[in-house]
Amino acid sequence: MTEKSLMRQEIEEIPAAVERLLAAEAVPRVARRVAADDPAFFVTVARGSSDHACTFFKYATELVLGRASASVGPSVASVYRAPLRLERAVALSVSQSGGSPDIVEMTGAARAGGALTLALTNTPDSALAGAAEEVVDICAGPEHSVAATKSFVTSALAALWLVAEVAQDAALLAAIRALPEALGRAAQADWSAAAQAMGEGGSLYVLGRGPGWAMAQEAALKFKECCQTHAEAYSSAEVLHGPVSIVGRGFPVLALACGDAAEAGVAEMADRLAGQGAEVFATTPLARAAQVLDAPRTGHGLTDPLALIVAFYAMAEAVARARGLNPDAPPHLRKATETR
Repeated sequence: MTEKSLMRQEIEEIPAAVERLLAAEAVPRVARRVAADDPAFFVTVARGSSDHACTFFKYATELVLGRASASVGPSVASVYRAPLRLERAVALSVSQSGGSPDIVEMTGAARAGGALTLALTNTPDSALAGAAEEVVDICAGPEHSVAATKSFVTSALAALWLVAEVAQDAALLAAIRALPEALGRAAQADWSAAAQAMGEGGSLYVLGRGPGWAMAQEAALKFKECCQTHAEAYSSAEVLHGPVSIVGRGFPVLALACGDAAEAGVAEMADRLAGQGAEVFATTPLARAAQVLDAPRTGHGLTDPLALIVAFYAMAEAVARARGLNPDAPPHLRKATETR
């Protein structure tokens, strides 16, 4: 592949997609309804990359709103037909295509169970949009590469923005408004050293903590999807509970650290694994033994993860191309995945 891949083109379109989302009125409007309902807790309904956006949302609701959030398995409704009592809950369903039958069915079941149902989708005329009470078009625009990049970032941002608007958190809202410029810088970040180390196949770990762990999950999926590389995501605390035992000399590790309260702990774990002989790359200047990557910061610990995943996407696309793979068309996958 000599021309830019669709994936690379779509990574470069992320700042413009974010600007479109921020110019729309859907998120503030929906946030006013959520705030008026004063939910006791949140549940989320999603799969794949969309579920990683929901993990990001979970940390945002818990850190900013003080309300617990939990993922509900779509099969609870679509396979097991088990009703859930969700009075005083908000159910957030996320799907780029809005067409997966189990996501649609669980959304309807959540509504029947008493939840206020919200849908984040890139397809506002989809079945999911019809099943939910409130719909936010994530404004990613057409996305042709199988690997979700634009739609993941705008889904995660829409979810975070919803929380910021409900809380009326001025610092977080300001950081969100400044994201287009920060994400443009992130798309140009130089992670070539990590790309070389992680481009040889085999297995690797991606670490994070809190909101950064959601991005570690997304990164591990993209390593599998685009680079044909086996990758596992762990919390930088959870990796000690067994997985650390297989980390030895040359084992690749990517540690995604944000500018938040968990940064020092992620750096400490990165350095510990480097001390075991692993080849560790960390997005924090606090690391001493691990190799430090250029990680554009955004001025807030909850928006930093979005810049990290954009920088990662650019690296993953480069790794795939260097290995002679087509990042736009991973084997056995298609753009819209329908599960029941």
